[in-house]
Amino acid sequence: MPELKPFLSDNAAPVHPKVWKAMRAADSADNPYDGDALSAQLDERFSDLFGRECAALWTATGTSANCLALATMVQPHGGVVCHEEAHIEVDEGGAPGFYLHGAKLMLCPDGFGGESAKLTPEGIAAMIDPIRDDVHQVQPHAIAITQASEYGCSYSREDLAALSTFAKNRGLGLHMDGARFANAAAFLGGSAADAAHGVDSLAFGFIKNGAMSAEAVVLFDPAQADIVKYRRKRAGHLQCKGRYLAAQILAMLDGDLWLENARHANAAAGAIAGGCGGRLMHPVEANELFVRLSADEREALRAQGFAFYDWGADAARFVTAWDTREDHAAALGRAISGL
Repeated sequence: MPELKPFLSDNAAPVHPKVWKAMRAADSADNPYDGDALSAQLDERFSDLFGRECAALWTATGTSANCLALATMVQPHGGVVCHEEAHIEVDEGGAPGFYLHGAKLMLCPDGFGGESAKLTPEGIAAMIDPIRDDVHQVQPHAIAITQASEYGCSYSREDLAALSTFAKNRGLGLHMDGARFANAAAFLGGSAADAAHGVDSLAFGFIKNGAMSAEAVVLFDPAQADIVKYRRKRAGHLQCKGRYLAAQILAMLDGDLWLENARHANAAAGAIAGGCGGRLMHPVEANELFVRLSADEREALRAQGFAFYDWGADAARFVTAWDTREDHAAALGRAISGL
C-alpha cells in the first residue's frame, strides 16, 4: 500500500503541541465557567491584535460562534444576506434559523456581483433593492461573509472597506465567518486588522488551524458582549471549565502561532497549485484548492495514496493544514501535473 498523504480537511489535522502544552498548564484549580484568569485575558489580547477595542468570548464550535454573533444583529422577522454556498446555509444544519428564532438566510447566487463565493456591494444591492421596504418580503438586517471564502479566496482590505461602507449606509450589520481567517490574513500580508477591516463581528477560527476545541466570538462593539454571554449560556455553550478553551486560544495567539500555522498551510497549497496549471477552478488564496479532475484521474491519485474529497462529478477539493508535509504537497503537485 502506498503511504497515505492526507488532503481531506484541515479539521482532520492534529492538535498543535503548543496547544496541548497550554492546556496542561491550565490543568489546575481556577474559577469555573468564564471567571478564570485565562478567560479574563481575551478582551485585551484581541484588542491588541486588531488595534481597536473589542470583546472576545470562547465557544466550542464555529457554528455557535457564527450564530451567537448574528443573533446580536438580526431580529426574528429579519434576514441575513449570504452567499448561496455559505457555511451558515450549506453546512450548519439549520442552526442560524434555530439561534435567530426563525430569521431567514437570504441567498446571493454565485456570480451575482462577485466571484469565487465572495459578495460585493453591487451584488447585494441588486438582490435587496427590489424588495426594500416591502412589508410582504423579509428585510435584511445583516450581511454575512466568509474569510477566506467557501472557494478559498480572500477579501482584501479594499473589498471589506466597500462592504463595510455599504452595510453602514443601509443600516445592516456585517459579520465575518472566519473559519479560515488565519489563512486569509496570511495571504493578505499577516495583518488581522486588515483581514477583518470594518466588520462588526468575527467568528475567529482556531480549530482548523491547530486548536482542539476552541473558537472565538470577537465583537467590535464590546457592549454586545453582555448579550452574547447570556445567549451563550442559554444555547448550552457556557462550558464549566472554560479555562481550557481560553488556554487554546491564548496559545494560538502567543508568538503569532495562528499566523505561522496558516502560512505553512498556504505554502503547501501553493506548492500543489504549481502543478495544477489550467485545472484550477478558483485562485488559490488560502489553503484550499478546487481542481478539475475526471473520475479516472481522481482514482489514479488515490491509488498513489492521496486522500481528498470529490467536488461534484468532475472536480476534487484538496485542503492543506498546519502539519502538511512539504514532500506530500510537492508529490501531489507533481502527480497532478503528470496526469
